[in-house]
Amino acid sequence: MSPFSIAVLAVSMSVDAFAVSVGRGAAIGRPRLREALRTGIVFGTVEALTPVIGWAAGFAASRYVQAVDHWIAFALLAGVGLHMLHATFRAGEDAAPTGRSLAILVATAIGTSLDAMAVGVSLAFLDVNIIVVAIAIGLATFVMSSGGMLVGRLIGERFGKIAEAAAGVALCGLGGLILFEHLSAA
Repeated sequence: MSPFSIAVLAVSMSVDAFAVSVGRGAAIGRPRLREALRTGIVFGTVEALTPVIGWAAGFAASRYVQAVDHWIAFALLAGVGLHMLHATFRAGEDAAPTGRSLAILVATAIGTSLDAMAVGVSLAFLDVNIIVVAIAIGLATFVMSSGGMLVGRLIGERFGKIAEAAAGVALCGLGGLILFEHLSAA
C-alpha cells in the first residue's frame, strides 16, 4: 500500500471514533484536556489492535483464498464503507454514551473498532506491513478522538456524521482501487 492509501485508510478508520468523541464532547459540555487525551488513548489503542487481530485471522486463511483475495478485500472494504454510509443516514441516531467511566469508554471504543478488524482481515490478502498500518490507524484515531472531544460542543454531532459519510465513500473507493489494480495487473 502506498503512504497515501495508508493515510486514507487510517483517517477513514478513525472517523467513527471521531463522531462518537464529538458526541461525547457535546454531551459532557466542557471536557477537560485530560478527559480528551484519555478518550484518545483508549480509542487509539483499541483501534490499533483490532486490525492486527483481523489481519492475523485473515493471514491464517490467506493461502486458501489467494485466487480471490482482491475480491474479498474489495467486498470487506466496500461493505464497511457502505455500513458507515448507512449508519450516517439511518433514522434514530445512536446516542453517544455520556458517562465518563473507563468501562463505558472501552466498550464504546470496541464498538467503533469492529470495522477496523474487518479491514484488518482484508489487509491480510495484500502485501502490507500491518504494524505500520495499525500504528497509523491508532495515531489518527488518537488525534481525531482527542480533538473530537475538545470541539464537540462547538460543532455538534452533525459534522461528525458528515465526516463518517465521507469516510464510508473513501473506503468504498479504496476497495475499488484495490480491485482495479489486481484485475488490471492480471
